[in-house]
Amino acid sequence: MSDAILELAQELSEVSRLVADDDVTSTLSRFVSRVVQTVADCDEASVSVLTNGEPEIVARHHRIAEAVAEPSRAALGAQLIAPASPLRDSLQYGEPHRIGDLAADFRWPDFAAAAINAGYRSCVFLPLPTRGEGAAAFSLFSIKPDAFGSTSYDIVLLFALNAGVAFDNVQLYDDSAKLVEQLHIALGTRATIGQAQGILMHRYGITSDIAFKVLTRCSQNSNVKLRALSVEFIDAQNHGTLDDQLRKYGLGTETSQPH
Repeated sequence: MSDAILELAQELSEVSRLVADDDVTSTLSRFVSRVVQTVADCDEASVSVLTNGEPEIVARHHRIAEAVAEPSRAALGAQLIAPASPLRDSLQYGEPHRIGDLAADFRWPDFAAAAINAGYRSCVFLPLPTRGEGAAAFSLFSIKPDAFGSTSYDIVLLFALNAGVAFDNVQLYDDSAKLVEQLHIALGTRATIGQAQGILMHRYGITSDIAFKVLTRCSQNSNVKLRALSVEFIDAQNHGTLDDQLRKYGLGTETSQPH
C-alpha cells in the first residue's frame, strides 16, 4: 500500500508541474484525466470554477467516450452549473457533498434525474483548497451506488489538494505573465514617445518637456492616442514626409518653437 501511495504522490507531482503555455484548462484537464484513471469506480470527473459568480466547467473527462452518451452528458453538465445543484454549494460555500445513491437523494431532484439519465448512481463534490480569490471544485461520478468509500475519498482529497495548488500556481503564473506583458508594452510605448520627442526637439530646438507638451496637445486636439501619434511622426521622419505630418497636426514646418 505504501508503494502505491508513493507512486501516486510522484504522479501527482508530475501532473501538477506547469509546462510551457499551460493555462487553467490544460492544467486541470490533466487532473481530471488522472482522477478517472486512478480512483476506483470513478467514471467521470470534472473541475468547475466560479467566474463572476457563475460556475463554469473548465475540464471534464469520461472513462468511456461514447458518442451516444453525449446528449445525456450535456444535460448533466447543464444541471451541474444550474442554480440548484450540489456543485453550486461547493463552489459558493466551500461545502463538500457525497451522494451515495442518487435514486434515494431528493435534495436536488433535477440534478439527480440528469445524473441518473447519464447512467450514474453516486457522486462526490469537493472544493479545491485555493489561496486566491477564485473558487474551484471537483465533481466525480460513478455508475455504481456508494462508489466513493473512505479509501477512494482519501485519494480524491489528495487529488483535490494538489489540484488546488496547481490552480493557484497557474493563476499566479498567468497574472505574472500578464504583468510582464503590460510592462513590456509600457516600456515600448515610453520609448516610442521618447523617440517622437527627440524628433520635435531636433526640429524646433526645444526641450524635452516642451516637446512632450506639444505631443500631448496634438494628441488631445486630434483625438489620436499619444503612442499612435508618436508612431506617425517617427514613420514620417523615416520616409521624408515629416513636413506634411507636422502640417496635418497644425505645426509649423520652420525651425522655431511651435505655438
